[in-house]
Amino acid sequence: MEKILVIGAAGQLGSELTKSLSDIYGGDRVIATDLNESARSKFDYCQFEVLDIMDQAKAKELIQKENVKQVYHLAAVLSATGEQKPLFAWNLNMDSLLFVLEMAREFKMEKVYWPSSIAVFGPNTPKINTPQYCVKEPNTVYGISKQAGERWCEYYFQKYGVDVRSLRYPGLIGYKSLPGGGTTDYAVDIYHKVLAGEKFSCFLREDSSLPMMYMPDAIKATLDLMHAPSESVKIRSSYNLAGMSFTPKDIYESILKYYPNFEIEYNPDFRQSIADSWPDSVDDSCARTDWGWKPDFGLDEMTKDILENLPNYSF
Repeated sequence: MEKILVIGAAGQLGSELTKSLSDIYGGDRVIATDLNESARSKFDYCQFEVLDIMDQAKAKELIQKENVKQVYHLAAVLSATGEQKPLFAWNLNMDSLLFVLEMAREFKMEKVYWPSSIAVFGPNTPKINTPQYCVKEPNTVYGISKQAGERWCEYYFQKYGVDVRSLRYPGLIGYKSLPGGGTTDYAVDIYHKVLAGEKFSCFLREDSSLPMMYMPDAIKATLDLMHAPSESVKIRSSYNLAGMSFTPKDIYESILKYYPNFEIEYNPDFRQSIADSWPDSVDDSCARTDWGWKPDFGLDEMTKDILENLPNYSF
């Protein structure tokens, strides 16, 4: 049986994407992997293996043994954490991607998915409706690794025919996992704080506008791209992807409609300079034209859905 391997399955994106893949293909065809044995409890609906993707011998053995034909490579050190451990972040983010691309070439896999990010952009990138093709001068290790990764993905497609596909995610917001070390994590944490009855301390300025996306839209976009015919996927570096753009003040005011006594304070830290280097909004017309991308959620729809569902969700 041909298998689908999800690397870094216990993360924010992986937790929900793995479930969707299992619903589509069946849990017996999906292998969730993570560094930590404790993640096993999340994946009772599919196969689970403890895997450090930097252990290339073990990873290759798993790929061969399980006849893996698709890989979703989600393991990465994110932006804020990467600035604290830059060499570790570079090594993990780049070596693991190159390994996966090499495995795809060697074993003639059907498809590879690898996420990029708006972190590929930099302070000299146009900030409003950032185009698909523009100056990219990232100033974080995370962004530099994603920019380099995009070039490697396109290289492996052009040179070896590896069917690799990628999206430049904006900030992702979901209620089914806790923040994981990203600059946009405030937009996840704020919902936890309001339901806990706590005042929220935001590490960005109130006017810091960033592209964001609710997790159901991110899952939909990923699956739409991976299910698109190969001839429709015309960009093999990574597609711009947009859902909504908002500031910390915007999300606070959206929450006030349900919790009028909720309080916020702003205490910008080192993550502010990272946010300042990213776009305010993104032009994703290529994704819309090539494979029919269209988001379902705006800010208020997202706030309503999270506040309704998060209280009943256990971690």
